Amino acid sequence: MKAEAVDYKEGSTGLEGWVAYDDAKPGKRPGVLLFSDWTGVGDYAKKRAAMLVDLGYAVFCADVYGKGVRPSGQDPQACTAEMMKYLKDRPLLRSRAKAGLEQLKALPVVDSKVGAIGYCFGGLCGLELARTGADIAGIVGFHCNLNTPNPADAKNIKAKVLVLNGADDPVVPDSETQAFEKEMRDAKVDWQLVRYGNTVHGYTQWYIPPGGNQAAYYEPSDKRSWVAMQSFFKEIFGG
Repeated sequence: MKAEAVDYKEGSTGLEGWVAYDDAKPGKRPGVLLFSDWTGVGDYAKKRAAMLVDLGYAVFCADVYGKGVRPSGQDPQACTAEMMKYLKDRPLLRSRAKAGLEQLKALPVVDSKVGAIGYCFGGLCGLELARTGADIAGIVGFHCNLNTPNPADAKNIKAKVLVLNGADDPVVPDSETQAFEKEMRDAKVDWQLVRYGNTVHGYTQWYIPPGGNQAAYYEPSDKRSWVAMQSFFKEIFGG
């Protein structure tokens, strides 16, 4: 597997993403743009990228924060502060997301079929990218934030949308979920929403201790959501 950091830019801002694909496999294959959680491109994102490579995809982990900006998951305040810069500036967030998509599409091993996945804040990044009208086949969000200041932009969505959230996630309250459902219905998007029982925020992130009320790893939902993603990819990519 070829896996390495990639320097690129959004405007004048230096970014550092991560590319991974099977360099022993001939020809082109579908590409997946991966948006990491609120810690930025790190070990978790790279491990998920490797798992996607095992499924036959080429992956680019997009850097939303900027090169060298990697708040620690052990410092929630730092993570929140960095994330909020982009939640408050959706045009900037969208520009960073589109810059990542351009990098994915530029990979010589990627064919014309591309999709995106995102975790937590990264899922929101994927949805905001879709709301720009980006030419992507599908978006998958894991325990992702769903809010947007511009719900009318859903009319631009070309991608199919799959959201895989915890039914007991306090970070994404029912009111936010209901607003998202209305947004998708009003725009007549091809969308799906799965809510896993007994599941709170961060359920796919194995570095979060299980059993918490706010965020906790939950293996059953982690495994079910990964299977759901694979089924969705077979639908949008074929094969």
